Amino acid sequence: MRTLCASTLLGEFFVVGFAGLVAMKDPDLSMATVWTVCGVAMLLSLLLCGMVTRPGGVQLGWVLQIALIAAGFAVPAMFFLGAAFAALWWCSVHFGRKVDELKAARAAEHAQAGAEPEAGAG
Repeated sequence: MRTLCASTLLGEFFVVGFAGLVAMKDPDLSMATVWTVCGVAMLLSLLLCGMVTRPGGVQLGWVLQIALIAAGFAVPAMFFLGAAFAALWWCSVHFGRKVDELKAARAAEHAQAGAEPEAGAG
């Protein structure tokens, strides 16, 4: 799960940065506000790459997804991009957990097979 989620978050890091560049062109938004908000979102996306498997990591990821969708009020393209990344986040969490379960089952099978004596031995 960690690899899939971290890949999604890394992509979001770049999307937020590019959205900040677009938002700078809005005369109603100050550059300080744009880069404070974008900087916090970019930093959160990077920090979450390492926190995904810790308690609350996935939930913080969902908070970031909601914030990206809400960023559409400043940069309309973020409504679409935020929704796309929210879908990617769901897929990363859902399928990442399935992959983790399959890896654990395979590791358990290998451990059990290694503990059993061979049929021809003795």
